[in-house]
Amino acid sequence: MTKRKVLKKDFFEQKTLIVAEQLIGKFLVRKGSAYMITETEAYDGFHDKASHASRGMTPRNKVMFGSAGVWYVYFVYGMHHMLNVVTGPEEYPAAVLIRAVEGIKGPARLTKKLEVDKSINEQTLSQKTGLWIEDRGIAVAKRQIQKTPRIGVVYAGPIWAGKNWRFVLKDDDCKKK
Repeated sequence: MTKRKVLKKDFFEQKTLIVAEQLIGKFLVRKGSAYMITETEAYDGFHDKASHASRGMTPRNKVMFGSAGVWYVYFVYGMHHMLNVVTGPEEYPAAVLIRAVEGIKGPARLTKKLEVDKSINEQTLSQKTGLWIEDRGIAVAKRQIQKTPRIGVVYAGPIWAGKNWRFVLKDDDCKKK
């Protein structure tokens, strides 16, 4: 039987880029189904021009300034929800976008399939709230993770759009610890 460990707040209190990379190979769990995370994107701090927090706190992004291990769900293009987890210390706005899981590519497809909407926003990742992340003992070597520029952030300018803050599992040959 696979050993399952629900990730707690202390995991998400780490630096955003560390969390984004370490989430590859973890499992997003919703309504009795678990999906291995295969792609993430980091949004880190006040100066990250691709981050919603780059212009300060707003009603939309205030959750990013709060406690780590909380969901940040926002609506984009008038039709899609995006699922992020808040990372780092309080009052430092940072989050990781869950872009894809095994079998579901794209953040909008992911939220649609898992029935994620704004009702999840500001909720703690936990079994109690019905959406959480588990470590199931899958070891992903750094060489199996490709780092690329983030997607859809050209508006942030070449420096910020060009940061290799997107983490993608290269293949499925992960092995159990």
